[in-house]
Amino acid sequence: MPPLRLLLQLLLLLVPAFADVPDRYSSPRPGASAGAGAGLGYASAEEYLDPTFPVPRAPPFAPSCVVPVLSYSFANTYGAPPATAAYAPPPDCPAPWSLVVLSFSAAVAGDQYDRVAAVWLDGAELLRTTTAEPTPDGVRWTVRKDVTRHSTLLRSPPGGVGVLSVMLENLVNDQYTGAYNVTVSLEFHGAPAYLASAAAVVHNPETPALPESYFQPADLILPISEATGNSSGFWYRIQNSTDSRAKVVTIPPNTYRAVLEIFVSPHSNDEFWYSNPPDIYIRENNLTTGRGNAAYREVVATVDRRFAGSFVPFPVIYTGGINPLFWQPVAALGAFNLPTYDIELTPFLGLLVDDKAHEIALSVVDGIAEWLVDANLHLWLDPGSSSVSAALGPYATPRLSITRGYTTQLLDGSFSIQAKRESRFSGWVKSSFGNFTTEVKAELKATSLVELSDEGRNKTVTLDAALDTAVAVRCAETGKTVGKVETEAKYPLWLEMLTEEGAGENGTQVMKANLTHSLRVETEAEAQGLFEREEKLADEQAAAGWMLVRDHEVVSGSAATTQAYRYKGETGRYERAIDTLDGAVLSDNVTERHRGGLDLDVAGSTNFDACCRGRRCHGILAPKCLDVAAM
Repeated sequence: MPPLRLLLQLLLLLVPAFADVPDRYSSPRPGASAGAGAGLGYASAEEYLDPTFPVPRAPPFAPSCVVPVLSYSFANTYGAPPATAAYAPPPDCPAPWSLVVLSFSAAVAGDQYDRVAAVWLDGAELLRTTTAEPTPDGVRWTVRKDVTRHSTLLRSPPGGVGVLSVMLENLVNDQYTGAYNVTVSLEFHGAPAYLASAAAVVHNPETPALPESYFQPADLILPISEATGNSSGFWYRIQNSTDSRAKVVTIPPNTYRAVLEIFVSPHSNDEFWYSNPPDIYIRENNLTTGRGNAAYREVVATVDRRFAGSFVPFPVIYTGGINPLFWQPVAALGAFNLPTYDIELTPFLGLLVDDKAHEIALSVVDGIAEWLVDANLHLWLDPGSSSVSAALGPYATPRLSITRGYTTQLLDGSFSIQAKRESRFSGWVKSSFGNFTTEVKAELKATSLVELSDEGRNKTVTLDAALDTAVAVRCAETGKTVGKVETEAKYPLWLEMLTEEGAGENGTQVMKANLTHSLRVETEAEAQGLFEREEKLADEQAAAGWMLVRDHEVVSGSAATTQAYRYKGETGRYERAIDTLDGAVLSDNVTERHRGGLDLDVAGSTNFDACCRGRRCHGILAPKCLDVAAM
């Protein structure tokens, strides 16, 4: 056999390990050697962190109470139905509530992979989360989420008693021994007397304005999820790009506003969808990996098979992903509380308020197995009438414009994608509050570049996704804007992974990784006679490190992670900066200023391209991405 052909065949035997990068790994086991120059300095029973904005503070003197709901140990729960517990509204803290907080606490020791979990109340999802991977001494963490918007579910469960369900599919055996011990509770804060008796906003009856209830929690929430919550859970399991999952619902005829809240998380072959090569690369190199279909995904919602909205999902990295040492003890952005996505469906009420059954469906453009998705349909009801009049304006399905550029040379390749979709819908609703037209405009843009070099050993991923949305509500008679919300969201990601096959011994690989990713959101909201608000958020992480890997187990390694979280809103600003190295927190600084403090310039947020060269950016020193071997 010619030497060149023999060399190519040998390389193809090695490629599956490289093509499946990035991947998920289990953390080092007890007694693992850190290796030269590395330190896995674990602290005992470490508490893991998600340094985001704390849940809002309850008003002073508000009556409050904590209701424990569920305590369960998730051991061999793979393929089992969710754990359940009865829930009843607390008699000592009756509604209305100014704040409701869901607390999800977990602890685990031993060896285990990261797992996905969700909390539902009567089939409506309240929280999507993933678990931390344990260190030898065990870890614990708590997720606190503001669920005030779900007050109607908590206030009026069917028959006075609801069912809270938690699904966490885990597997325990001789190798993976960690059981996740989970407790779920709800914290209720009432409305103090001085707020309840505060004077209501007085509107000029000749000047139409949106009611205050328009901006308060919905009157009714319908789950868009699997009906039974059996061994598959309440979420839909989407397997491919043609797999559309739908729920048939009947909307009350007096609905004057509708918003679809979507929960989504990718898994299995699509967990790292933003790094997937196209199928042509897999076929040309005779690879066996199931991770293909290129690196673009878009979640789409439809109403009676009409496109109603879409988004490119934020690329959440779970705690075993890329390099698990990155996420000890600070979780990746969104890993403990995955983001949800709202789609304004009010323009479509003209199709829905006829007291007939209608279909709400979810799908994933170019998706492969598997995606866990479901949604909650929030509905606001007119207390002054039994029905409203409504109509959808001129409608045209917005086209997805997508350009793909693929080049391959044996095991190397460059795969670029540019995608754009613009949508614009409007519809009017006439209720006892007046006749208002809602217009929704959205522009989605995404660019992706996946590059493979050094015979497929090295991979570089660049993703830039942005979604701009504008919702405007106008008086139908005068055309005057009475309310608007404008949001700009951007979430760039850059990842470099280098695999050194044969650098270790006994079937091990040395893998080096550099990562930067961020979430930047700016929101402006205004309602005539009620409020004007502006919020800015920048949440950014940079990480660099190496690990010695055998199969999917980290034998040793070293990693540094830095995070900067900055938020500015109506009440002030909040900043938190954390630096970690090999499982230890080197610094954790919090700055909180209330209204009247200095301005926070999110538009000039951290430039990680500069930070990755070791420069100090906004007070945070990021790791040197180009010299991870020296760490």
